[in-house]
Amino acid sequence: MSFSNLGLSPKVESAVIAAGFETPTPIQAQAIPVAVTGRDVLGIAQTGTGKTASFVLPMLTRLERGRARARMPRTLILEPTRELAAQVADAFELLGKSHRLTVALLIGGVSYDEQDKKLDRGADVVIATPGRLLDHFERGKLLLNSIEILVVDEADRMLDMGFIPDIERICKVLPFTRQTLFFSATMPPEIQRLADNFLHTPERIEVSPPATAATTIVQRLKKTSDLPADKREALRGLIRDHEIKNAIIFCNRKKDVGIVFRSLQRHGFNAGALHGDMDQRQRTATLDAFRSGEIPILVASDVAARGLDIPEVSHVFNYDVPVHPEDYVHRIGRTGRAGREGHAAMLVTPKDHKALKAIHAMLRTEIPWVDGAPKAEELDESVASSRENGRGRRRGGRSQRGGRKPENTTETAAPKRHEPPEPEIKAKSEADAPKRAAKPPRKGSDGGKPAAKDKSRSGQQRENQPVGMGDHVPAFMMRPVRAS
Repeated sequence: MSFSNLGLSPKVESAVIAAGFETPTPIQAQAIPVAVTGRDVLGIAQTGTGKTASFVLPMLTRLERGRARARMPRTLILEPTRELAAQVADAFELLGKSHRLTVALLIGGVSYDEQDKKLDRGADVVIATPGRLLDHFERGKLLLNSIEILVVDEADRMLDMGFIPDIERICKVLPFTRQTLFFSATMPPEIQRLADNFLHTPERIEVSPPATAATTIVQRLKKTSDLPADKREALRGLIRDHEIKNAIIFCNRKKDVGIVFRSLQRHGFNAGALHGDMDQRQRTATLDAFRSGEIPILVASDVAARGLDIPEVSHVFNYDVPVHPEDYVHRIGRTGRAGREGHAAMLVTPKDHKALKAIHAMLRTEIPWVDGAPKAEELDESVASSRENGRGRRRGGRSQRGGRKPENTTETAAPKRHEPPEPEIKAKSEADAPKRAAKPPRKGSDGGKPAAKDKSRSGQQRENQPVGMGDHVPAFMMRPVRAS
């Protein structure tokens, strides 16, 4: 099948041929004919199979009729990250050269002024992250009541990043008669329920089982210890054992991205870092350097795991086992794209085996080990020793910092407060007896019945406690006072 059989306009077909595309991928062959007719689409396919063109090409065909007005765009594409949004904008620039469409890219980390100018001129296509789109909408710079097509890309990633409330707010102000296209590599039940609320009698297109990896990717596991130094050494060993053209190393935390990046640089590797706390200019410059080959190794968080189209990534290394099994599919999907062969390796520590089991259950197969599969008793011993070492470190630190006191404290206890000898206490108590007898009983006391003991003080301290000022009267109180 060729693109001429998908119902695209002649202008779009010529742009596809000029871009060098000859045969549509399975998701493109099934999704484009339905999307061109205006029906809703729910597309599920492996990452790297061309989902972006599955909605860009039919949108270009439908946008040939009509014209956008100021601050009233005709189509809206929601992306979870800035990099994905910029990548879709590049796709429109490549495939829509002859359409003269105005594309507005609304992402964070960029000045509002340039974005406002494009919206004021009238944008046919708005590609945005949900947060920045709502910022423009609340400032009155954008109206959404003329949207004809809504695209939600990487829908499951939207759920993970907490964008679902924002998407619900956006959908409430969109026209009810719009066309909605959902695309994702995985479809958990939560996203399925969300799609049921947003889509109207959609055409479900599933060209592969959800959450499956491409068959062109060679996957391997390598066991290592929990110690950070050993883990970084194992990573360097993996890099040296493979003939890499370029590689992406994924970490679970932004903090670890910086640690691994600096470690690789100290050991002579040419590497770059990419995570969500970097400003947009740094992120764009790092990605451009990686695409051009200036930086062969990119250490990244999951911000680079979804949808980034860097066609010739030869290797993917997982420094950490991902917390969510679906993220493993997206990470290794950065390699082996468009039918090329790719390689993916993952470091596994004893505490990672629960997450690894979840990945195996999702893939319905077990990933081979580089150095032989560890035995079950080895894993149990490793986990037990890791826990015992952790307890020992906690106990040692506590005893050194004085957490528990030694049981025998007779010699190390602080000296007691000086107290007068017993005969003096007795004599003073007898001398004060007449004063105590003359003193009226406390309020609420019962005649000669002694008042309740003060439990907050010892009996000895209570007897020695002076009443009022005791026997001492300050000199200023003895001065004569002139009557007024």
